[in-house]
Amino acid sequence: MSRPWSLFDDHLRLAVRLTPTGGRDVLDGIEADGEGQAFLKARVTAVPEKGKANKALILLISKSLRIPKSSVSLVSGETARKKILRIDGDPEDLVKKLEIFLG
Repeated sequence: MSRPWSLFDDHLRLAVRLTPTGGRDVLDGIEADGEGQAFLKARVTAVPEKGKANKALILLISKSLRIPKSSVSLVSGETARKKILRIDGDPEDLVKKLEIFLG
């Protein structure tokens, strides 16, 4: 299976499938959609109103990778379940953190 991230010079883009009102804030591993594109599965307790779930996702990613939340931003998918996040920083270091966190 492919990885849900793409590397750039100064950042990484991460594809995420978010489940709001998911009972707890957790990253659930990687899955592929029907077209074979990989996504990081995430659940948050926040509701999908007024950007609350998106803010909770950004906080969850930043805590999980131990990076400042200001380094994580939403590129696309503001109202969709599938989102693209931009994570600023050294892409190789970010990949190592993701791989360690995801096992």
